[in-house]
Amino acid sequence: MLKLKALLAAALATLMLAGCASSDYGGKQTVGALAGAGAGGLLGAQVGKGKVRLASTAAGTLIGAFLGNEIGRSLDRADQLHASRAQYQALEYTPAGASSEWRNPDSGHYGSVTPTYTYQAAGGEYCREFTHKATIGGRSERVYGTACRSPDGQWAVVN
Repeated sequence: MLKLKALLAAALATLMLAGCASSDYGGKQTVGALAGAGAGGLLGAQVGKGKVRLASTAAGTLIGAFLGNEIGRSLDRADQLHASRAQYQALEYTPAGASSEWRNPDSGHYGSVTPTYTYQAAGGEYCREFTHKATIGGRSERVYGTACRSPDGQWAVVN
């Protein structure tokens, strides 16, 4: 029953954020926010039990929506593909302190992902903190995050 409440909370937050999104960016922000909210909510629902699970679902939804919105505002689909490939490469294979770079030759946007710290979380999963730097239209931005390896072997950004 609590898991259902957590998923409903994630869905409600997603719908509320979608209603607030601006269409000035051709829907990229909305899509990014929705995708981020969904992924964050599902990931948050896997953490803890009881009220902690509900809170982590809500927090995951909001954090995912914010990050997805910011990325969606600036990057088109091809940029996102290049960036996500570099992020996977960095998390999976790159040692801490080294960077995995990406570049979209069509848009001219580019960036790098640098793992900064690797550790084993209390639940046993391996996590990596990272910095993702992107340069879009001559303006550079940095995003700091943490990704943990989920039970299916994929990396999931947790914040």
